[in-house]
Amino acid sequence: MRLRILILATLLVAAFVYITSDTPWSAGRLLNPMRTSAEPLWSGPDSAASAGLGADERDNIEIYRNAHRAVVHITSIVYSRNWFLELVPQRGSGSGFLIDDSGRILTNNHVISGSHDLEVTLPDQTKYRARLLVRDPGNDLALLKIEPRNKLPFLRLGDSDSLQVGQKVLAIGNPFGLEGTLTTGIISSLGRSLRDESGRTLEEMIQTDAAINPGNSGGPLLDSRGNVIGINTAIYGPGSNIGIGFALPINRAKRMLDEYAVKGRFAPPRLGVAVMYVAGDLAEALDLPREGGLLITEVERGSAADMAGLRGARRLVIIGNYEIPVGGDFIIAIDGKPVQRRTDLTAVMNRKRPGDKMELTIYRNGRTMKVQVTLGESTTTL
Repeated sequence: MRLRILILATLLVAAFVYITSDTPWSAGRLLNPMRTSAEPLWSGPDSAASAGLGADERDNIEIYRNAHRAVVHITSIVYSRNWFLELVPQRGSGSGFLIDDSGRILTNNHVISGSHDLEVTLPDQTKYRARLLVRDPGNDLALLKIEPRNKLPFLRLGDSDSLQVGQKVLAIGNPFGLEGTLTTGIISSLGRSLRDESGRTLEEMIQTDAAINPGNSGGPLLDSRGNVIGINTAIYGPGSNIGIGFALPINRAKRMLDEYAVKGRFAPPRLGVAVMYVAGDLAEALDLPREGGLLITEVERGSAADMAGLRGARRLVIIGNYEIPVGGDFIIAIDGKPVQRRTDLTAVMNRKRPGDKMELTIYRNGRTMKVQVTLGESTTTL
């Protein structure tokens, strides 16, 4: 009798375990007949997440970790009049970056232009009033200063003369007020020209596909070593990023910084001419060398060009659909190097300072001659 009771109890326990186990007849199966497996619906990595970072990702992380602490948010107040002639404050926003531990900040001139009040916010949300030290409107540059309580992290300036298309770049800034945003890309092209909001033409710009949006202006464009090789300045068109952004080469800013360090001010060199590039059939039609050059259309009175005896246009002619000022000197070489494009003069001027000499090879009245010019000084006011 006891044996039969023991056997019966064993069978009951076995039946209970079978019914409640993961079988087609288990309770779970009866409630959800479509379920065929207890396996999870997603898969994780085979290795730890930290081990899955590639070399390029680790570089990005390291560069951002070191650089973003030196990128600042700049807000400005500009007063304008409304329809009732009342002064109305308008708040602007942009980026900048520290270039030394004492609080000097590089940014774009258009970020702070016309502003009465400047405020700088550091990544730790500390806020400081800033003052303008010097600016170069022609290159859309400005240098600001805050008075920090402690020494600050800063970025080192690289070399923008050795850049190559395809080189990796990283941009850090505050697009749409989103502080400390990192985007990456490559250098898409070099030597681009574009007009800024004031109508000035910015020459020799770096084109990049790293996402740049409103608010990025004034922030750093970094190389793969974390050095600043450009200042993010503009995007293509009036809207947001479409993969075409422009940065000012950092070597342009070095020139302003070096002169300010020596003289306490900055004034770019000035030649005092207006020019247009002419080559090929159009050059031949004007009895100029087909290889091309810069036709001087206007010489500013009292300028360095005027003092050197350079001549501007004497008359207008119509060729095809174009009205062209002619009769001026035709620059075919600058400092011994042939002129190959319109921006060649700007590129040379960006390496000069007031008082420097420039040798122009010009074509005048059917013959070639060389003219020495001592560059003048532009007036730059705060």
